[in-house]
Amino acid sequence: MLTPSLLDKLNDQMNYEFYSSQVYLAMAAYCSSESYDGFANFFLVQSEEEKFHAMKIFRFINRLGQRAVVSGMDNPQNEYASLLETFEHAYAHEQTVTKRIYDLSDAAWAEREHATIHFLQWFIDEQVEEEATFDGIIQKLRRIDRDSNVFYMLDAELAKRTFSPEAE
Repeated sequence: MLTPSLLDKLNDQMNYEFYSSQVYLAMAAYCSSESYDGFANFFLVQSEEEKFHAMKIFRFINRLGQRAVVSGMDNPQNEYASLLETFEHAYAHEQTVTKRIYDLSDAAWAEREHATIHFLQWFIDEQVEEEATFDGIIQKLRRIDRDSNVFYMLDAELAKRTFSPEAE
Protein backbone atom coordinates (compact mmCIF):
# COMPACT_ATOMS: atom_id res chain seq x y z
CA MET A 1 0.00 0.00 0.00
CA LEU A 2 1.24 3.45 -0.87
CA THR A 3 1.91 5.86 1.94
CA PRO A 4 0.33 9.30 1.54
CA SER A 5 3.81 10.74 0.95
CA LEU A 6 4.65 8.32 -1.87
CA LEU A 7 1.20 8.75 -3.40
CA ASP A 8 1.73 12.53 -3.43
CA LYS A 9 5.10 12.06 -5.14
CA LEU A 10 3.60 9.76 -7.78
CA ASN A 11 0.77 12.23 -8.43
CA ASP A 12 3.30 15.04 -8.68
CA GLN A 13 5.34 13.10 -11.25
CA MET A 14 2.20 12.20 -13.20
CA ASN A 15 1.34 15.89 -13.44
CA TYR A 16 4.92 16.75 -14.40
CA GLU A 17 4.67 14.25 -17.26
CA PHE A 18 1.49 16.01 -18.43
CA TYR A 19 3.40 19.30 -18.17
CA SER A 20 6.23 17.76 -20.20
CA SER A 21 3.72 16.98 -22.92
CA GLN A 22 2.80 20.66 -22.99
CA VAL A 23 6.47 21.68 -23.10
CA TYR A 24 6.99 19.57 -26.23
CA LEU A 25 3.75 20.74 -27.79
CA ALA A 26 4.98 24.35 -27.41
CA MET A 27 8.29 23.35 -29.02
CA ALA A 28 6.38 21.75 -31.90
CA ALA A 29 4.45 24.98 -32.36
CA TYR A 30 7.71 26.96 -32.48
CA CYS A 31 9.21 24.58 -35.05
CA SER A 32 6.06 24.66 -37.13
CA SER A 33 6.04 28.46 -37.14
CA GLU A 34 9.62 28.37 -38.46
CA SER A 35 8.66 25.80 -41.16
CA TYR A 36 10.78 23.08 -39.55
CA ASP A 37 8.11 20.49 -40.23
CA GLY A 38 10.21 17.42 -39.44
CA PHE A 39 11.40 18.91 -36.18
CA ALA A 40 7.79 19.88 -35.38
CA ASN A 41 6.79 16.26 -35.95
CA PHE A 42 9.58 15.10 -33.64
CA PHE A 43 8.21 17.28 -30.83
CA LEU A 44 4.58 16.29 -31.51
CA VAL A 45 5.58 12.65 -31.13
CA GLN A 46 7.54 13.54 -27.99
CA SER A 47 4.44 15.24 -26.60
CA GLU A 48 2.43 12.06 -27.19
CA GLU A 49 5.09 9.99 -25.44
CA GLU A 50 4.94 12.24 -22.39
CA LYS A 51 1.15 11.90 -22.21
CA PHE A 52 1.64 8.14 -22.41
CA HIS A 53 4.10 8.35 -19.49
CA ALA A 54 1.61 10.39 -17.45
CA MET A 55 -1.18 7.91 -18.14
CA LYS A 56 1.11 5.01 -17.22
CA ILE A 57 1.50 6.55 -13.75
CA PHE A 58 -2.23 7.36 -13.65
CA ARG A 59 -3.13 3.71 -14.30
CA PHE A 60 -0.52 2.46 -11.81
CA ILE A 61 -1.96 4.62 -9.03
CA ASN A 62 -5.46 3.41 -9.84
CA ARG A 63 -4.38 -0.26 -9.97
CA LEU A 64 -3.10 0.15 -6.42
CA GLY A 65 -6.56 1.27 -5.33
CA GLN A 66 -5.44 4.87 -4.86
CA ARG A 67 -6.63 8.06 -6.52
CA ALA A 68 -4.74 9.90 -9.22
CA VAL A 69 -5.12 13.64 -8.72
CA VAL A 70 -4.70 15.88 -11.75
CA SER A 71 -3.55 19.42 -11.04
CA GLY A 72 -2.91 22.59 -13.02
CA MET A 73 0.32 23.27 -14.84
CA ASP A 74 2.61 26.20 -15.40
CA ASN A 75 2.73 27.68 -18.88
CA PRO A 76 5.58 26.19 -20.91
CA GLN A 77 8.16 28.35 -22.65
CA ASN A 78 6.88 29.24 -26.10
CA GLU A 79 9.67 31.40 -27.56
CA TYR A 80 13.10 30.23 -28.68
CA ALA A 81 15.98 32.02 -30.39
CA SER A 82 16.94 29.02 -32.51
CA LEU A 83 16.32 25.38 -33.18
CA LEU A 84 19.49 24.51 -31.27
CA GLU A 85 18.23 26.44 -28.23
CA THR A 86 14.95 24.53 -28.44
CA PHE A 87 16.75 21.18 -28.29
CA GLU A 88 19.10 22.36 -25.54
CA HIS A 89 16.06 23.39 -23.51
CA ALA A 90 14.45 20.00 -24.20
CA TYR A 91 17.62 18.19 -23.12
CA ALA A 92 17.77 20.19 -19.88
CA HIS A 93 14.10 19.39 -19.32
CA GLU A 94 14.80 15.65 -19.73
CA GLN A 95 17.67 15.91 -17.26
CA THR A 96 15.20 17.42 -14.77
CA VAL A 97 12.76 14.57 -15.44
CA THR A 98 15.56 12.07 -14.82
CA LYS A 99 16.39 13.68 -11.47
CA ARG A 100 12.71 13.63 -10.51
CA ILE A 101 12.39 9.93 -11.42
CA TYR A 102 15.54 9.13 -9.42
CA ASP A 103 14.18 11.05 -6.42
CA LEU A 104 10.87 9.20 -6.71
CA SER A 105 12.70 5.89 -6.95
CA ASP A 106 14.77 6.80 -3.87
CA ALA A 107 11.53 7.52 -1.97
CA ALA A 108 10.09 4.14 -3.00
CA TRP A 109 13.29 2.40 -1.88
CA ALA A 110 13.23 4.25 1.44
CA GLU A 111 9.69 2.99 2.02
CA ARG A 112 10.52 -0.47 0.69
CA GLU A 113 7.51 -0.19 -1.64
CA HIS A 114 8.53 -2.96 -4.03
CA ALA A 115 5.70 -2.62 -6.54
CA THR A 116 6.59 1.05 -7.06
CA ILE A 117 10.31 0.25 -7.25
CA HIS A 118 9.62 -2.29 -9.97
CA PHE A 119 7.24 0.08 -11.79
CA LEU A 120 9.76 2.95 -11.80
CA GLN A 121 12.52 0.86 -13.40
CA TRP A 122 10.75 1.30 -16.75
CA PHE A 123 10.95 5.09 -16.34
CA ILE A 124 14.63 4.94 -15.38
CA ASP A 125 15.40 2.96 -18.54
CA GLU A 126 13.26 5.37 -20.57
CA GLN A 127 15.18 8.38 -19.27
CA VAL A 128 18.49 6.92 -20.44
CA GLU A 129 16.99 6.71 -23.93
CA GLU A 130 15.41 10.18 -23.75
CA GLU A 131 18.61 11.93 -22.73
CA ALA A 132 20.65 10.08 -25.36
CA THR A 133 18.15 11.03 -28.09
CA PHE A 134 18.23 14.73 -27.28
CA ASP A 135 22.00 14.81 -26.80
CA GLY A 136 22.47 13.08 -30.16
CA ILE A 137 20.29 15.58 -32.00
CA ILE A 138 22.08 18.49 -30.33
CA GLN A 139 25.45 17.09 -31.43
CA LYS A 140 24.15 16.77 -35.01
CA LEU A 141 22.75 20.30 -34.99
CA ARG A 142 26.09 21.66 -33.77
CA ARG A 143 27.98 19.81 -36.51
CA ILE A 144 25.55 20.89 -39.22
CA ASP A 145 25.92 24.57 -38.39
CA ARG A 146 24.95 26.29 -41.63
CA ASP A 147 24.95 23.35 -44.08
CA SER A 148 21.39 23.58 -45.39
CA ASN A 149 21.55 20.23 -47.22
CA VAL A 150 22.42 18.29 -44.09
CA PHE A 151 19.88 20.30 -42.08
CA TYR A 152 17.19 19.37 -44.62
CA MET A 153 18.17 15.70 -44.36
CA LEU A 154 17.89 15.76 -40.54
CA ASP A 155 14.53 17.54 -40.77
CA ALA A 156 13.32 14.86 -43.22
CA GLU A 157 14.63 12.08 -40.94
CA LEU A 158 12.73 13.47 -37.92
CA ALA A 159 9.57 13.81 -40.01
CA LYS A 160 9.43 10.00 -40.12
CA ARG A 161 9.30 9.59 -36.33
CA THR A 162 6.15 7.93 -35.02
CA PHE A 163 4.82 6.86 -31.65
CA SER A 164 3.36 3.43 -31.03
CA PRO A 165 2.42 2.99 -27.38
CA GLU A 166 3.33 -0.36 -25.94
CA ALA A 167 0.65 -2.60 -24.54
CA GLU A 168 0.53 -2.66 -20.76
